[in-house]
Amino acid sequence: RLNLDVRVRTEVTGVDVEKRAVMAKDLATGEEYTQAYDELVLAPGAVPFVPPIPGVRRPGALSLRNLEDMDGIDAWLRSVGSAGGGEGSVGDEAPRAVVAGGGFIGVEMAEQLRRRGLRVTLVEAAPQLMAPLDPEVASLLQAELERHGVRVVVNSPIQALEDDPAAKCAAVVLPSGERLPADCVILGLGVRPDTALAKQAGCALGPRGGIVVDAQMRTSVPHVWAVGDAVQVENPVGGGQWMVALAGPANRQGRLCADGICGHGDRGYKGTFGASAVRVFDLTAAGVGLNERGLQAAGKPYACVHVHPGSHAGYFPGAETLSLKVLFGTEGEDRGRVLGAQAVGKDGADKRIDVLSTAIQAGMTVDHLADLELCYAPPVGSAKDPINMAGMAAQNVLQGLAQSVQWHELPALAEDASVVLLDVRGAAEIAKQGALHPSAVNIAVDDLRARYGELPADKTIVCSCLSGQRAYYAARLLAQRGFTAKVLDGSYRTVAGAPGGSRAFAGPQVDPAPAGPRAG
Repeated sequence: RLNLDVRVRTEVTGVDVEKRAVMAKDLATGEEYTQAYDELVLAPGAVPFVPPIPGVRRPGALSLRNLEDMDGIDAWLRSVGSAGGGEGSVGDEAPRAVVAGGGFIGVEMAEQLRRRGLRVTLVEAAPQLMAPLDPEVASLLQAELERHGVRVVVNSPIQALEDDPAAKCAAVVLPSGERLPADCVILGLGVRPDTALAKQAGCALGPRGGIVVDAQMRTSVPHVWAVGDAVQVENPVGGGQWMVALAGPANRQGRLCADGICGHGDRGYKGTFGASAVRVFDLTAAGVGLNERGLQAAGKPYACVHVHPGSHAGYFPGAETLSLKVLFGTEGEDRGRVLGAQAVGKDGADKRIDVLSTAIQAGMTVDHLADLELCYAPPVGSAKDPINMAGMAAQNVLQGLAQSVQWHELPALAEDASVVLLDVRGAAEIAKQGALHPSAVNIAVDDLRARYGELPADKTIVCSCLSGQRAYYAARLLAQRGFTAKVLDGSYRTVAGAPGGSRAFAGPQVDPAPAGPRAG
């Protein structure tokens, strides 16, 4: 159809930029030959990172890059007795898998191995899974994995793979000294740019090894272009260059590169914003832009809000809790500008992050989010969409209507004699959902007008409820009566879902709502 000469099972072994030719080898026949080019596009992608730990290169220790790798994993699993028994069929005799790495590949592999009927342990060197997410968001994914029987071990870089007569692959040794017998080990420890050909061609490489390209995807070598996971690109939010291995940006880079080669305009690649999503059993997590660590590294003053609305109108059956975090600038030209967002839920997480990705790319502010007109019908949304709610919550912060504190500040606040933690949920709610903190005072928001005199006027009152809205009402009421009052952002749902939290009422649940008109 397109008159393309596609040569599969052919490896390019060298590049001669002076003669403008590549050396290639037909892997089926062994034939080696030289192919001339007018323009050369390097799209080698990335290769799995294999750490230099003892015993890592042994049968059954497998990484995943392509379909051939997947076939190899499937063949090994069949050889150790897993032909796909299903998640519910796991017993003490089921094969054991250890997945090394809690990024996209590791998390997805852990899910699929569990669905196949294996006993699965996921081991991550960092304190949390899914580095693009902030800890309180990633923690919800860890809880979902554990709910489905995956053991998760964080803060544990693998030390070695050692022989073990009870395992068909190895014993995975952790820093604690624990040995995990494994019939299969999946190495999902991230990727590195595949730049062997680029180096041979003399292309300039960045500090992290990515190929340096201009806005049209030209390398530093004439007539040589590069696209995809092997190139470094602009970070439009944080500034500078970064490397983001995602299929969407790679595809768009390919189109821009082809336009440049053919002389069709001079449009340039505007950088990668990092919009991505992952499914973990019944949840979907998605994110875009920078997380808190990224904003801190970029030196950008910021604030954030957590909201936990329903995925659609609460009075229509099937609504699920959506946990949404939006990060925004607080100073200078970034004031109010959306800089990052993350969402987790059974329904609607990717939809909201797509909207927020568009907002970030358009340079929109939280004021724009509050005013966005988005689709509404009770089965698919709310008259006030979660995007609107996050924008309005952020407006409250920027306008000084709400002084917020974050989940990770709670332990210190509880020990501070100048602070009172005020839980404004009803007593029956607290009994069902769990206490915010043993030291918290409980006065339901509906009783606060009559009982605010019970609170010490010389102390800071930090208000919390289930998800934040009633805490905001309480803080405003107290501020109008002369108190220094703050809101625990995202309140109990955020705290419960964060590392160290009870995780009760942090997941896919929705507060009951009365029936109401279509306008919400």
